[in-house]
Amino acid sequence: MTDLAGLVDNVRTKAPIIHSITNYVTVNDCANLLLACGASPIMADDPEEAAEIAALCDGVNLNIGTLNHHTIPSMLAAGRRANELGRPVVLDPVGAGASRLRTETAQRLIREVRFAVIRGNISEIKTLVCGRADTRGVDAGEADDSDDGRLALARTLAERTGAVVAVTGARDVISDGARSCVVSNGHPMMSRVTGTGCMLSALTAAYAAANPERLFEAACAAVVAMGLCGERAYAALGARGGNNALRGGIIDAVYRLDGQSFQEGARYEMR
Repeated sequence: MTDLAGLVDNVRTKAPIIHSITNYVTVNDCANLLLACGASPIMADDPEEAAEIAALCDGVNLNIGTLNHHTIPSMLAAGRRANELGRPVVLDPVGAGASRLRTETAQRLIREVRFAVIRGNISEIKTLVCGRADTRGVDAGEADDSDDGRLALARTLAERTGAVVAVTGARDVISDGARSCVVSNGHPMMSRVTGTGCMLSALTAAYAAANPERLFEAACAAVVAMGLCGERAYAALGARGGNNALRGGIIDAVYRLDGQSFQEGARYEMR
């Protein structure tokens, strides 16, 4: 796998428009992160316009973090329309396994929408594979939380769905069923910022939309980029910096990221 750096630069060159039906806790951060990476955000979650807006966009990001019965039909409509037009759709199954509604909705989305990338933590991905998980809401459980365990789950879900699957945690793994990657970028303090996963899913949608013929590489590049920007944001914290400063620092680091600086800091290996 070569030239991940070129995929980063493609986002700024192509400036994809990304429709996100996402977590209202982090919607502003997702919008700003999309702007920072060179994409343009649209957040439209009314069922009457979700499909119409999706048709205007280059990619769609569906995040069930603040799931409700208003947004479920919107997600289905936007995802189906993007599928009809051949545009990549990303799923972030936030909290799958924590409630029946979340689990059943994530499973329904996978049945009815063809996803380019599915990104979640170990608990969420295990729920999609096994129908259960050791979960604490949106936080990851401990079971299977090793590189090999995460890779096995990612490969299984990728084979079932045809999507590239990214399992994020202390170390991140990505698989399309045939190829796999382990990413070492990131910093532990990122777990103290609400929505780094949501932001990563939005970033993944932008990378996929800008590089639709290289979805596996696009997902890998997005995961590396988010971890690398977390590292750089932490390094830039002053003596009084905390998790709020880190949140803004991550967005700033994404804004400054280009192919060359990506290449200088990327740490990943193929499996």
